[in-house]
Amino acid sequence: MSSQHDDISSNVLRQMKAGGFDFTQIHPIEFYAVFPDEAAARRAAGEFRGESLNAQVTELDDGAWHLELSKIMFATHGGIGDFEEAFEQVVTPYGGEVEGWGVKHERLTA
Repeated sequence: MSSQHDDISSNVLRQMKAGGFDFTQIHPIEFYAVFPDEAAARRAAGEFRGESLNAQVTELDDGAWHLELSKIMFATHGGIGDFEEAFEQVVTPYGGEVEGWGVKHERLTA
């Protein structure tokens, strides 16, 4: 994984901390990739059986195919970085391109 990915992940994690994200709990972390065709996206998704909470393949408006893979884990820089690297190693041979990661959480309101 490049240092640019590390910088982006570090920035996102800092923003999550500032927003009150609970790092003591496990969360579904979503990892995203885009593929030129549906078959490639589905083959890549199949590589993660048993690893993920959910894998969704959808067609984008431009004809590309989007894979969203959710993995239950702690939101740590090392854990996310390690999984993102493994994700990229699976996605790339199928012609896919990793688009990053994210996590959904509720904002606390005062």
